[in-house]
Amino acid sequence: METEKLKERVLSLVPDAQPEDNKQFISFILPVDKFHALIENLKNTDDTAFDYLFCLTGVDTGKELMVVYHLSSSKHRHEIVLKVKISDRENPVVETISDLYKAADFYEREVYDLLGIKFSNHQDMRRIFLDENWKGYPLRKDYIDEINIVEL
Repeated sequence: METEKLKERVLSLVPDAQPEDNKQFISFILPVDKFHALIENLKNTDDTAFDYLFCLTGVDTGKELMVVYHLSSSKHRHEIVLKVKISDRENPVVETISDLYKAADFYEREVYDLLGIKFSNHQDMRRIFLDENWKGYPLRKDYIDEINIVEL
């Protein structure tokens, strides 16, 4: 599918999606309540067929938290980046996509472990790198570790 047609498809499914200027990928910021249905549609519709999740990561912008999804179609050779902003830093929650992509299982656990973003309906939402007793989320901009962090 051509870039413009793919943009039109996303906007027809989620009219309040915000396109971003990105020279490498087609990119959108999506409302947190609509991204799962969009990803499911993009995966299961034959002319988009986004069958491969090649990256899922979390970002702390300082103001809000974000989850970034990179999807690819092995059939059509096109890629897209979908971002979900979460303004609630105290209880950040988005819906899991591990029901759509098995790889999301570990990606989402990593994001939870290091940024504290929870994925609702995830079958095993627990830390993957750090001990269960670890306090805080080390990739957050407001994280302070008096013992292990060296400031320059």
